[in-house]
Amino acid sequence: MSALDARIDELYQQPPAEFTGARNALAKTLSGADAARVRALPKPTVVPWVVNQVYWRARGVFDRLRKSGERLRAAQIAALKGRSADLRGATEAHRQAIAEAAAQAVRIAQTASVHPGADELTRTLEALSLAPEMPEPPGRLTRPLRPAGFEALTGVTPVVVPAQKAPQHAKREQETAKREEAEARRAAAELAKAEAVLDRAQAAETRARIAWERAKRDVESAERGVARARDRARSSAES
Repeated sequence: MSALDARIDELYQQPPAEFTGARNALAKTLSGADAARVRALPKPTVVPWVVNQVYWRARGVFDRLRKSGERLRAAQIAALKGRSADLRGATEAHRQAIAEAAAQAVRIAQTASVHPGADELTRTLEALSLAPEMPEPPGRLTRPLRPAGFEALTGVTPVVVPAQKAPQHAKREQETAKREEAEARRAAAELAKAEAVLDRAQAAETRARIAWERAKRDVESAERGVARARDRARSSAES
């Protein structure tokens, strides 16, 4: 990593309100192509900024998210090819990793007094986990993401082994085996689709839980404010 890349990494760890000023200050210390590169760096919106901070401050959580997505994608591809795969286990592990990353992101957001949308946050985490390659350098995400969906696997096709010449009865057996194999592939594809729907539903549950926790904190904060106001009113009345 170059010295400039290290300074850019530091830039993406700044609080959102300080990003533009820090970027411009860094650009002034540079010249030529380096200065132009820094000036062109986009400011992350709230959700990408929070996801970036999960990478910078909770690397283990971020790595588990990425690995769970890799395992789920591998299981889906294996199922489509008719191979044995623990698709349900991979889906559940993926759901848990998204929930863990979302909870970490919300905690970071609270300390920074920013408010990421629950739906957008969960979709971005899901998309980031399932992407074969990082859409932007790690820790420098600048825009929310959307999951590619089941259609991302439509290009995966099973490997076909040419059949050797055989007697008539053996050919019939081969044809039967081929039909059964095709049916197994269709069933695996349907299972993968169902698991994808389940994954979306579980992600929606995570978003709802994040929204509920935020609403609960808002109510508790409001109740504390009311209690303080009552105390002040009581003190004023007594004096």
